[in-house]
Amino acid sequence: MMINRRTFSTALVAGVATSILTGSDKTRAQTGPKARNIVLVHGAYADGSCWSEVIGILQQAGLKATVVQHPLTTLEAGVEATRRAIALQDGPTILVGHSFAGMIVSEAGVDPKVSSLVYVAARAPDAKEDYTALAKTFAAPPASAGLVWSEGYGKLSEEAFLRDFAGGIPHEKARILYAVQGPISDRLFTGKTTQAAWRSKPSWYAVSTEDRTINPDLERFMAKRMNAKTIEVKAGHLSLISHPREITQLISQAAGQLS
Repeated sequence: MMINRRTFSTALVAGVATSILTGSDKTRAQTGPKARNIVLVHGAYADGSCWSEVIGILQQAGLKATVVQHPLTTLEAGVEATRRAIALQDGPTILVGHSFAGMIVSEAGVDPKVSSLVYVAARAPDAKEDYTALAKTFAAPPASAGLVWSEGYGKLSEEAFLRDFAGGIPHEKARILYAVQGPISDRLFTGKTTQAAWRSKPSWYAVSTEDRTINPDLERFMAKRMNAKTIEVKAGHLSLISHPREITQLISQAAGQLS
């Protein structure tokens, strides 16, 4: 059933009682143009369907959602696929990335059509920064030990996927997500961004406080470094599935649809 924008706003506000909005007075002025185009990019071990819950809420609000299905082979291939999606948008666009896709957002987000960036439990490296080296300055998340490689491609073991990657998701649904897990190339994590779009674009960040795939303290560090408007969601790595209303509210704020 379609809902009007006022009802949508009220429902979102009611749904974020456990989220904490943070940020300093030095946060960049969020003065970008209103946007109705939302481009969503998935991370490793997943595909575009992980955004389904968020997409439904965005569409009910009259926003146009486009999901990038990138091949999980190299950073460059992901960026190319995202740039193609951005090129098809008809005006200001919000670029949203989950997990590994934060690197894609940081690189492709310099496109003039992109007005704001949203990171969801995502990597947010600086230009030419070695993200792996940065991550090693924080305690290793449990999921890292569950990555199994075969013939140049890696997947999380079922135990690691269900416990560490999809923690907080009902077991039946988590098993479906495991079944469609996208294998990653052994070259995917070796790429480095050449751009850090968050240095020039208004940015938002959703920290998952119970994340076992990216250390939550690393997420907080990256969010603070980019002066992002930040929320903390009591969720595992897949907050976009377990807490879609909180994530959609953040995207709507970035789009100028909510104050």
